[in-house]
Amino acid sequence: MLMEVANRADLHSTRVLSLDAAGRILDWISWQDAACLYVRDAVAWTLGDPCLTVHGGHNRALGVQSQLALHPIIASTGHCHEHAVDPAPALTNSALFARDRHLCLYCGEHFSRGELTRDHVQPVSRGGRDEWENVVSACVACNLRKSNRTPQQAHMPLLAVPYRPSWVEHLILSNRNILSDQMDFLVSHLPRDRRRAMG
Repeated sequence: MLMEVANRADLHSTRVLSLDAAGRILDWISWQDAACLYVRDAVAWTLGDPCLTVHGGHNRALGVQSQLALHPIIASTGHCHEHAVDPAPALTNSALFARDRHLCLYCGEHFSRGELTRDHVQPVSRGGRDEWENVVSACVACNLRKSNRTPQQAHMPLLAVPYRPSWVEHLILSNRNILSDQMDFLVSHLPRDRRRAMG
């Protein structure tokens, strides 16, 4: 299969938003996985204008090449389980730094991914857990300064309260190349109090 795209970077950066037939948001999938759903006739419905065109083989009898227009949002046939509607996103440093917008939540400065660390607000040695509600992004200097203390003990107040992002927030934070149709759809599924910050 060949892709009709503006440049080769688009081929690898474009991801399709996958939903179940009821419209529940599942995850990002590659254009290859999306094409497989179309070919298997497993697409229930789509949203948005086609974002990529896949070219297949040539029909010998007709002399034409097959084409498949992929939409930015596709709903596959079938339904997901109720417990999968808002799964907890995996806590990774990349996801954490994205949640905190690459800011150190102690000094407020912006840092690159390589300059940030995961800090446990309540230190693990003091019973703190490695979970969304107890971790923040911190620069190396602030993490060393805070050491094995709570923010209160270190006189280093947090600039924001750590929280577990919803699955929709996680999807927004995890993709740097979200198409406008996808962003509009995702933002419409955020809790009202978080729409303004993401939109």
